[in-house]
Order: sequence, then structure tokens, then C-alpha cells
Amino acid sequence: MTTATPRGPEPAAAAPGTSAAASPGATPRTGDTAPTGGAARREAVAPTAEAGPATAHLTPELWARAGRQLIRKALAEFAHERLLDPRPLPGGGWSVHSDDGATEYRFAARKLALDHWQVEAGSITRHRDGAELPLDAIDFFIELRGALGLSDEILPVYLEEISSTLAGTAYKLTKPEPSAAELAATGDFQAIETGMTEGHPCFVANNGRLGFGVHEYHRYAPEAASPVRLVWLAAHRDHSTFTCAADLDYDTLVREELGEEQLARFAGVLRELGLDLADHHLIPVHPWQWWNKTSVTFAGELAARRLVYLGESEDTYLAQQSIRTFFNTSAPARHYVKTALSVLNMGFMRGLSAAYMEATPAINDWLARLIETDEVLRRTGLTIIRERAAIGYRHRQYEAATDRYSPYRKMLAALWRESPVPRLQPGERLATMASLLHTDRDGGSFVSALVKRSGLAPEQWLRRYLDAYLTPLLHSFYAYDLAFMPHGENVIMVLDESGTVDRVIFKDIAEEIVVMDPAAALPPAVQRIRADIPDDTKLLSIFTDVFDCFFRFLGAQLATDGTLDEDAFWRTVAECVADYAESVPHLADKLRRYDMFAEEFALSCLNRLQLRNNKQMVDLADPAAALQLIGTLPNPIARFRAGGGAEGGGRRCWGRLPAGAPGAGSCGEGVRPGALVV
Repeated sequence: MTTATPRGPEPAAAAPGTSAAASPGATPRTGDTAPTGGAARREAVAPTAEAGPATAHLTPELWARAGRQLIRKALAEFAHERLLDPRPLPGGGWSVHSDDGATEYRFAARKLALDHWQVEAGSITRHRDGAELPLDAIDFFIELRGALGLSDEILPVYLEEISSTLAGTAYKLTKPEPSAAELAATGDFQAIETGMTEGHPCFVANNGRLGFGVHEYHRYAPEAASPVRLVWLAAHRDHSTFTCAADLDYDTLVREELGEEQLARFAGVLRELGLDLADHHLIPVHPWQWWNKTSVTFAGELAARRLVYLGESEDTYLAQQSIRTFFNTSAPARHYVKTALSVLNMGFMRGLSAAYMEATPAINDWLARLIETDEVLRRTGLTIIRERAAIGYRHRQYEAATDRYSPYRKMLAALWRESPVPRLQPGERLATMASLLHTDRDGGSFVSALVKRSGLAPEQWLRRYLDAYLTPLLHSFYAYDLAFMPHGENVIMVLDESGTVDRVIFKDIAEEIVVMDPAAALPPAVQRIRADIPDDTKLLSIFTDVFDCFFRFLGAQLATDGTLDEDAFWRTVAECVADYAESVPHLADKLRRYDMFAEEFALSCLNRLQLRNNKQMVDLADPAAALQLIGTLPNPIARFRAGGGAEGGGRRCWGRLPAGAPGAGSCGEGVRPGALVV
């Protein structure tokens, strides 16, 4: 969900009028087999675990450590969103009082750019009636429920999300963990992906996953890194819809993904029931979704054999940070699979809409062509991994009973997304951009380890990253009114052997991109990405989504590590913006109209959305109305505007583009990278 224009994933609406954690049926016992109407060679077995081992991470020590970390984040982010107003203490430090004034939280913190509170976790203490009390994260939210605006209806569900987030942190503390330096030196793509410990940097309740039982957490949470076999169903073509990219077809896809032997096995299951594989589409399903939703909510479709259970995949997968997307570890060059998952997480039920998925491949094809034909984007190295095929099942009775935003329309759909692995060159490796905010238990940070490993000056390493990441976002906005949702989990970095960012790959395209021009000429199949966004909020797609929700944390981490001070960080960002602007004189009017060097921009708040309605943060019928704009933030690059005095009088050119090329800025031929140009 973009913070500038809260689109929210279209398939992500909450269950109407229900507790978010409720599931429609009990998880089947070990040994229960799926209702098939015919035998399959491999039966899906519901995951189980003994209560003791499954909850071994829930100890007083680990719970206390997790609680302290979460209260640290809550103090920092709620102060940033102006829900809390910390007051300075006479002897140093800061203080926040509970709603009734009886409980006081004291802590040490530094205030950095963008009103970022760098709170020291070890400094936090809790006091009442002259006595120090132990920290308790659940108590924290109850004591401050008024300040946070938590209603009687929302509070208990939010506390459940907090409890789940705490439990996840406690589990992560039990895992053997490579140091940040080890990850930076030798971590492979999936070791880094499953090694992330924080989740979304802004959201406090960021690992709710309401609907997972503790045994399901161990099976399906990304940090558990447990191999998963997907469930496969056959759906009659009269009730299912398949669409694909122009360079693909259904038969090719299923043969490439399943192989002839597995496809023959599935055909055999259907033959035993007197059914023909040619009359059906094959749909991959998250195992949790099968046991908890599909086998219950779609029971009538199974009984009528419009849906048929076929068995589990031969390939094994790993859940990614988004929890409903899977990476194929048996055959990494095969597609990711993204599935519907009716679990509440960060303000949405994570379903997928069959109707909404239809246009997904066409949107990806359109964007891929745009990138390939635009010289600036092409030279930055930007690529996307396309969502090449989508499939969905249309339950006609639920469609007749609900509107298009209903979660009942988002329970059975999937898409296939390209793997980035085949495109790697020798010496290159992949890492989620979320890793740039990762710290290990000893405080070592992944980004500083990369900088050290590269041998480059910190500003030079940062500039190469910005050329690869920020420049494409700027050009997409100014040239095409196009905005992505470029948070850490949606961006994959391609690192060279030294740990320098060579280029980036954007993903999660069709659900997240928006063209903010109602008059834009778009192909008919791509029309849905057009949106009429108020002029004064368009640039929040950079200011909020990039500056406030990612660079705020990245700059703070580099400064805390002593790798790069704040001034140098934001000066380097400003130089990247200025060089881009100078390279596209034909866009000068638009650059003036949407000024990246404006003195301030609106503060758009994510936690306020979740605290207001954690079952559905955004009204999908009117997403722009959901914006929570609370005052303004000083723009940290405003003082570096060209010609703005001593601080803005020069810039360093680290550029990775050839001199004179669009997007290359004003670094002349033969200028040494890093030389100060005045």
C-alpha cells in the first residue's frame, strides 16, 4: 500500500464484521486426508506440532527482550506520527505519560532528520507512584489507548496483532543467526530473505498474521524458513479464468512449472473421477488456505467436482517476506508463486481477487516495454520481474452475494512471477532491499558491512545505490506520472562481487503501480492503473514512500554506525536528484511544478491508518480518502538546492552512466568519480 496514495492491494480487504483471527473451521488432524473424490498419490497433511516444542520460544527472558524492542519502536514511530509528544526531562532524556498521567515512560533518544526518533532500547524504564515497574508491551498500548486513538472495537484485535508480533520476535531470537558481516560477505538470496528480523520499518504491529496457529507459524512464516509444498487443485474452465503474458501460453507454463511426470499424475487423478485434464485449469494454493478456507468455504464446489484436489507439489518452496509469495528452492529458475491467503496482516486480509488478476500479465507487459524503450530507465539498469500469468476461480454464488471488494471473492487465485535468478551474470548475487535496514543481535548492520566490503567511500557506495534505485523512481514520476510501491520488500538489489549495488529489480507490479494522470493514454487492458490523484499529494509517492518510509531509517542507521553522517547522506541524495533534473531539460516545467527541493512536505502516517481500522486500513472504493496527513516534515534535501549557498554550492559525481547520456547528470567526460564539481 502506498503511503502517498493508499491504494492497498486490491485483493486485500478484511472480512466483513468478523474478528480478524477467526477461521471457518478447525485445522484437520494429522493423517486426515483432503476431500478429493478420488485418490491422489501424495495427500496434503495438515501441519501439527506438539504444544511444548512449538511454544519453546515463549520464555520470560525472550518475551521481555521482544517487548523492549517493540516498545522502543512504538515510542519512536508514534512520536514520529505525532500520536505521542515526548517531553524533555531535566536531567536529560525524554518522558511520555499514560492517558491517566499515572504511568511514565522514560528513555534516551536522538532526534534526526525527518523527525526521526532514534530511541535507545536499553534506556527505557517504566514508573508509577515513585516505583519502577517492569516493561510490558501489552500494558503499554492499554495505558496509551486514548493517545493512540484505539477504539473499544479495534483495541483487542490490535493487541492480538501485537502479541503475535512479539511471539514472532521471540522466535527469531532463538534462531542461529549469521552476523551482518557474514550475510554481506557470503549470504545467498534466500538466506538473506529469511534472515530479515524486523518487518516493515514503520508499522509497529507488523507481524500480526492473524489466522496462523503456532504450528502453522513454524510451517509458513518466512523467518521459519521451512520448506513448503503447495497444494494443487483442478478448476473447471467454465468457472476459472487464466491470463498470461504475450510470450506465454497455459500449456507451456504448466509443463515448465510441473514437469511431464507430475502433470501426468494430476491427469491420472482426474481420469479416476471420469474427468479430463483438458477441461480444467490447474491452480496452486497455499496449504493454510486449503485447510482453513478452500476445503470449507468452497465445499460445494468440491462436492460438485468443479474443483478437484490433486495433491501437493513435487517442488519445495520458501515463503517470502510478504508471507503469501513463494520462491521455488527445488528449481530456482522457475517462477515465484503468489497465492491467496485469508490471513489478517498489517491492515488487510491477504487474498487475491480472481477478477482483479485478469489484467495482471497485460500490465506487466506494458511496464516492461516502457522500461525497455526508455533510455534513462534502461541505462540505470532497472528491470522488473514480470507477473507473467494469473489464474482465478469465480465462485458464482459468492459473487452474486457480495460486492467486488469482498474477501469472499479473493480466496482462490494465484499468479506466477518471473524468477530473477536466470538473469544473473557471473559474480552477481541478489538481496532484498529490506536488508539495508537489517541489524544483527550485536548491532552490526548489513548496509555498513556492504559499504566496508566494497572498499568505496561511503558517499560513493550510496550514490551508486541511489543511481540504481532513486533515479528510476524520479524519472518514472516526471516522465510518465508513474509511481511504484518501492519499499524494501518490493525491491531486489543486484550486488556485484564487492557488495556494491549494480542495479535493482522492482516487483509486485500490477497491484501496486499507479499512473497519476487521468488523461494518460493507456492500452485498454491497463486502464485500471490510472488514478486521479490530487496534485498536492502526487509527490508524496517519493517524499513519503522513499524519503520517510525508507531513507529516514537508512540514513539513521548509517549515522548510528558511524559510517556516514546525516548531512553527507542527505547531501548525496540531493546530488542524485539535482543531477537527474539537469539531465532532463525537457522536463524542467514539471520539475518546477513538483519541486523535490520544496522546504517541506506533508507527513503521511501509516500507524494511524492501522490504529483506526486494523481490519481494513483503506477503503478500496476511495483509497485517497484514507490518507492520514498530520502536519508537515522539513524536507532534508531542501537546503542543498543548487545555488542555495555554501551547503548547496557543489556536488559529487559518482555517476554510473556514460557522460552526456540522459540521466547521467553533468559529470563531464573524464571527470574522476567522486570529484567535487562546482
